[in-house]
Amino acid sequence: MLTPAELRAYLVAVRLAGVVGTSREDSLRSYRLFAARDPRMLIGIDPEWSWNQRDLLALMADRCGVSADPQHTSGPDVIDPERTLAALDAFAERVQEVARRGAPVLFGTGHPQRLLGFYGGLADALSAAGCEVLTPAHGRCVDILTRFGLRTHHLDYVRGVALVREPGVERPGGEPGAHSHSPLPVRVALEAAAERGGPLPELVVGDHGWVCGAGQLGFEAIGLADTDDPAPFVGEAEGRVSVVVPVDDAVPSGYYRPLTRYVLKRACLSH
Repeated sequence: MLTPAELRAYLVAVRLAGVVGTSREDSLRSYRLFAARDPRMLIGIDPEWSWNQRDLLALMADRCGVSADPQHTSGPDVIDPERTLAALDAFAERVQEVARRGAPVLFGTGHPQRLLGFYGGLADALSAAGCEVLTPAHGRCVDILTRFGLRTHHLDYVRGVALVREPGVERPGGEPGAHSHSPLPVRVALEAAAERGGPLPELVVGDHGWVCGAGQLGFEAIGLADTDDPAPFVGEAEGRVSVVVPVDDAVPSGYYRPLTRYVLKRACLSH
């Protein structure tokens, strides 16, 4: 396992943190849309507080390390690797606690082409530690609003990690599922788990609508988020999401493997 100093250098080298691939323009656009309560940016969070764009910029500067200067409007965005490391440690603590209890967990991602391996490694380790990795509503249809209109997707699980697929759509390179921000899949999964009499997850691990949707429903949720996804960080600030790790969520999937190993080592789990 990399030491914290080595992991910090690695994060910067592969642009998981430091100067990242997400643009400042995209991040600021997301903050404007979130402040306007656009559902595409809320992704399952119903904010209790009144968040304007300046508030969101200050929050993201605090949680991610982006520039707090509203006059900085272009170029690549920045994530402070020290904030990523601190959040990974907090993330590992929650993983260790659920492993200690042998509690049921639910994994889900809206970024399967990038983050499936990260979550899959955690799911494997927690299953080996005695946790039930839940797969409720497998195969269930979920109608998701996309930029092409309302499209029916199927809820699927790969390595214990939930994702959605759009039937009949061939994805380049054999990608495992569709990119999605929607909170509907986690709502369907949790409703199905409740309908069958449990067990319900004591921890939901994911991103996008998975972490926000679960947190909004009162489930403990932890996950990853990029600088252009303010909703998880708002959920964390308001107490509905336990831990959010600031990290670029669109680098090649193999780049996340050291993060999996780091979390498992900090959680005292073998992989």
